[in-house]
Amino acid sequence: MTEHAKSPPPGGDFRISTGVPGLDDVLCGGLTPSRLYLLEGTPGTGKTTLALQFLREGTARGERTLYVTLSETSDELRAAAATHGWTLDGIDVYELVDEMGLDPDSEQSILHPSEIELGETVHEVIARVEESKPDRIVFDSLSELRLLAQNPLRYRRQILALKRFFAKRACTVMMLDDKTSETGDVQLHSIAHGVLSLDQMPREYGSERRRLRIVKMRGIKFRGGYHDLLLETGGIRVFPRLIAAEHHASFDPQGKPTGSPELDLLLGGGLVRGTNTLLLGPSGIGKTTTAIRCMLTALERGEHAAYYLFDEGLATLLARSATLGMDLKPHLEAGRLTVTQIDPAEISPGEFASMVRQAVEGRGSAFVVIDSLNSYLHAMPGEEFLILQMHELLSYLNQQGVTTLLVLGQHGVIGDVRTDVDLSYLSDCILLFRFFEAQGQVRGALSVVKSRVNVHERTIREVRFGPGGLQVGEALGDFEGVLTGLPAYRGKVAMLPDDTSASERGR
Repeated sequence: MTEHAKSPPPGGDFRISTGVPGLDDVLCGGLTPSRLYLLEGTPGTGKTTLALQFLREGTARGERTLYVTLSETSDELRAAAATHGWTLDGIDVYELVDEMGLDPDSEQSILHPSEIELGETVHEVIARVEESKPDRIVFDSLSELRLLAQNPLRYRRQILALKRFFAKRACTVMMLDDKTSETGDVQLHSIAHGVLSLDQMPREYGSERRRLRIVKMRGIKFRGGYHDLLLETGGIRVFPRLIAAEHHASFDPQGKPTGSPELDLLLGGGLVRGTNTLLLGPSGIGKTTTAIRCMLTALERGEHAAYYLFDEGLATLLARSATLGMDLKPHLEAGRLTVTQIDPAEISPGEFASMVRQAVEGRGSAFVVIDSLNSYLHAMPGEEFLILQMHELLSYLNQQGVTTLLVLGQHGVIGDVRTDVDLSYLSDCILLFRFFEAQGQVRGALSVVKSRVNVHERTIREVRFGPGGLQVGEALGDFEGVLTGLPAYRGKVAMLPDDTSASERGR
C-alpha cells in the first residue's frame, strides 16, 4: 500500500488524480483521498469507463485497486477495457454474483429474503476489502444493492455502514449509480463526500452530447456548471468550461500589416494584437480570401497561426488560395500553420474551445481564424449559448494577445441581407463587405464600420480578388444606399481594372 495514498499530510490540501484528462482541472487539483464519492449517470454516459480510468491511474502510481462488480461479469469488464486498448492487469476484479450465484439450485438464490441477501452481499464486500487492502475501490453498481434492500431505510443504513468501514481503511471509494431510483431521491448525495454526475443529450442530427457536472464536493473548490466530455476509444476526456478571467498574458498591443497597404489605411494601421475582427458579408464576396491574405502576412513575418475550417474542404481551400497567389503549403509543412477541418455535427463547444487553447498555449499560435461562425452556431444547443461561449473564447484570445479573425456569412446577396446572430458588440473591429453594381458589372465594396483600437477610415473602397490576391482600390466617395443593402456607385473615380483587360493592354 503506497504511503502517499494512506498518509495525507495533516491539514494539507493533498489530492489524488482521477486519471481522466481534464477532470482534475475541473476539480482544481483532483480528489481528496480516503473519501467516498458517487458517480451517477444514466446507462451509456461512460460511468464504467471513467471508473476504470480512475483505477488504472492508481495502478500506475503503485496503488492497490479493487473493482467490485454486481452488474457485469469480469469477462464483460475485461472486454469493455479491451475496446479502449486497455488490460486490467494490476486491478483486482471481484465478481459478487458469479455463475454459482445465478444457479437456481445455489444457496445464493434471488429467492432468499432481501435482508439475508443484502447482509451477505455487504459482508462479502467487507471481507474482500480486508483481504486485498486496496487504496482505490470502485463499487458497480448501487442499483443492484438498492434492489436487494427493497427498503429506503435499510438501503441508507447499509451505505452508511460501508462508508464508515471504508473510512477506517483509508481508501478512496467510487460508487456507481445508474439513476434508477425515484426522481428526486438524493439520499446518496447527502452521504457521499462528493458527487459527479454524467449526462448525455441526444440530438436530432449528429452524435449525442455528453457532459459532466460536479454536483457537490466537500472541502475543496471546483469549477461548477456543465463541462463537455468526449467518450472515445482510449477513454473519456473532459473539456473544462473556459473561464477567460483565469488566463492573462503580457503582450505589446501594436498594429500589424495585413498585406494590403490600402486595407491597412482603411483599418487605421492594420490588425492590432489582442483584438478580434469580424468579416461580415454575403456569400462569395471574399471574406475567406481576405482572412487568408491577412493570415499569410502574419505567417511570412514568422508568427504561428491556426485556421479552423467549418464550411470548406481543406483541399479546396489550399487549391483556391494557391490560385490566388497565396500558397499555404510551405507554412503547413514547416509547422507554422495548422488547418483543422471541423465537423459541426460531431464536435462540442467545449471541445472546440479546448482545441483553440491547445493551439495558443501548446503551439504558440498568435493568429487564429474561425471560418465560419454560421456553422459554429449550428454546433451549439441554442443561440444564447453561442453568445456566452463566444464571449469567453474571444475574451480569452484577446487576453492572450492573439489576433483573431471571425468570418460570418449573411443571408442573401443583395437587398435585405441578414445574419443568423448579432455578434457585432463582441467584435473589436468589423469589416463590412457588400456587392454593388457599376458599369454593368457586379463588384465588391469594403468598409470598416467599427474599430475600438484605431482611428479608422469611414470611406468605402472597392475590393477585388484575382491572381494577384487581394486588391483594395481608392476611396469611393459617391456611393449611395450602402446601408440599405443595395449600394450603387454614381461617381467618377476609376474602378479597379479587370485582370483580363490589364493583360491585354500590356501586350
